[in-house]
Amino acid sequence: MKPTLILVGADKGGVGKTTLCRALLDFLGRRNVLARAFDTENPRGTLQRFYPSITEIIDLHEVRDQMKVLDTLNTAAVKVTVVDLKAGNLSRALETFEKIGVLEAARNGEFDLALFHVIGPSIASLDEMGEVAKYTKGISYIVARNFINETNFFEWDEKTYKKYFAGLSNAREIEIPKLNEMAFEQVDLAGVTLSDFVANKTPKGQDANYSFVLRGYVRKWMSDLNEEFEKLEMIQKLLKPSSDDQGDAEQAGG
Repeated sequence: MKPTLILVGADKGGVGKTTLCRALLDFLGRRNVLARAFDTENPRGTLQRFYPSITEIIDLHEVRDQMKVLDTLNTAAVKVTVVDLKAGNLSRALETFEKIGVLEAARNGEFDLALFHVIGPSIASLDEMGEVAKYTKGISYIVARNFINETNFFEWDEKTYKKYFAGLSNAREIEIPKLNEMAFEQVDLAGVTLSDFVANKTPKGQDANYSFVLRGYVRKWMSDLNEEFEKLEMIQKLLKPSSDDQGDAEQAGG
């Protein structure tokens, strides 16, 4: 299987990109797709708090840290790398990746690259789509409409749609459903993965005493978001057994 680099970001802060990273890592983990993560909220990263064993905090503006991510795509023990881009840093990160040839390498098939662009219900978020459009050709570009912090999105009229989606023919959309605020806060306070919260486990794997009701809200939210993930071609590709895996299975069975 080719290495897969997944970038999650937004130029607007507070739209829930780290929550999407957590949900994505949880989704992949439950489907036995091993991944590593880099948290660029240097020096104190939120993602690293929930996934300490697989997450490293880096400064993506530092060349040595860019090397930690990019020079190890082929040699890392796992083939999926998730990068939680610092708030407000999406365009700058893409500009850097374009400049040093990362995007071109992905377009040439050296590895798979997907960008999850998290947007909120505002014109400012939509403006970002136009700004990053020049970087997204030839890569998997997923627009993630986040309903966590807002109850609904405004309805886009035809003119708005044409303005912001013209030139984004390769874009795919998913919706991050709204999660009950109290449930969101309790998962955050518990400092555990989403799956551990639902399973009523502490970070050390011991039995916890989380609310049955709030666990139910998180379980339903995860289920709905998982359905959104499963629609994506890049996710389906990750879940599909590689030819090496199939060969091993046939050899074992033969």
